[in-house]
Amino acid sequence: MTSANTPVDRILFVAHSGQVSGAEKVMLDLVHRAVYGGVAVTVACAAGPLVDRLPAGVTHIEIDHLGLTGESGLARLAGGARLVARWRAVGRRLRPQVRVPGTATVVNSLYALPAMRWASGPSGVSWLVHDTAVSGRQRAVIRAAKSRIRRAVAVSSATAAPLRAMGVPVTVAQNGVRWPVDALPADLHTPPVVGMLALLTPWKGHRVVLEAAALLPEIEVEFAGGSFPGDVDHVGELHARVSAADLSGRVRFLGHTELHTALTRWDVVVSASVEPEAGPLSVLEAMAYGKPVIGTDHGGTTEFLADGAGVLVPPGDAEALAAAIQQVLSDDGFRATMVAAARRRVADEHDLTRTLPAMLDALLA
Repeated sequence: MTSANTPVDRILFVAHSGQVSGAEKVMLDLVHRAVYGGVAVTVACAAGPLVDRLPAGVTHIEIDHLGLTGESGLARLAGGARLVARWRAVGRRLRPQVRVPGTATVVNSLYALPAMRWASGPSGVSWLVHDTAVSGRQRAVIRAAKSRIRRAVAVSSATAAPLRAMGVPVTVAQNGVRWPVDALPADLHTPPVVGMLALLTPWKGHRVVLEAAALLPEIEVEFAGGSFPGDVDHVGELHARVSAADLSGRVRFLGHTELHTALTRWDVVVSASVEPEAGPLSVLEAMAYGKPVIGTDHGGTTEFLADGAGVLVPPGDAEALAAAIQQVLSDDGFRATMVAAARRRVADEHDLTRTLPAMLDALLA
């Protein structure tokens, strides 16, 4: 396989987790594309559902989980020290892998990047950027690994911008979804159901959705998605909140749910992240299947839903989210116009048959 006239015989993908969320789904698509093109693929990640979804013939190298695990205070400091030790150990373990001639190394997550300082490959790594660097912690991680980044490929312009400001060489390759697909039925359920597909982790904004639902007694809410072990307290808080009188009986936690099945249950899809998403696949997938989407006005979500393809609300604003949900559910014409604009955007800009090879080319160039 060649990309930009550079021969690549093998790709080493490195992920920080063995879970499967949007970032790992993108990586899996790239793995399948590379295998189809005849390239040998190795994936280094922790044990978990991701390993079970690797295609036949892909080599798996098990490494430690490379993210923080939800600690706070002094425990967080100790957890950070342990994370640095894991970065060092994983980097040294991967050093022979990145030095195999003809190998391109693609790092799929921010918290796997620093391990590459100790892997010390001859030509640096490509970083597929799924995180918009807005916090000091994120910027510190990038600075720690910057010398090893040959090229960053961001999935949205909003995600590329802070990297350029830090002097990281970056290009944009948009996420995509399967297209064409048939639109799902537009008739509303009784009562209407608002759905959200996201890991149950604090920054995804589930609590904001619950507070919005408390203002709309005529709707029900469903959350699809699992959680990280470090977020057990947060998940407990969510369950406690839904047991209160103003939400009791109206909120369901579906756990890991197949996308199409979830979307058939929902009338409106919400992306309520309080920190900017880079390029949320759940938003694009809902747009493709003809479900109206309400998202927070930052990051890649703004780019996806601009110009009438969805409704944008301020992050963390439950009242604005409630008003948007009510508007979408109460106006059939508005909803139909939004859905049509969203499906056009997917067809024009996010067709996976075009975005996926462009992304792989950008990573290997």
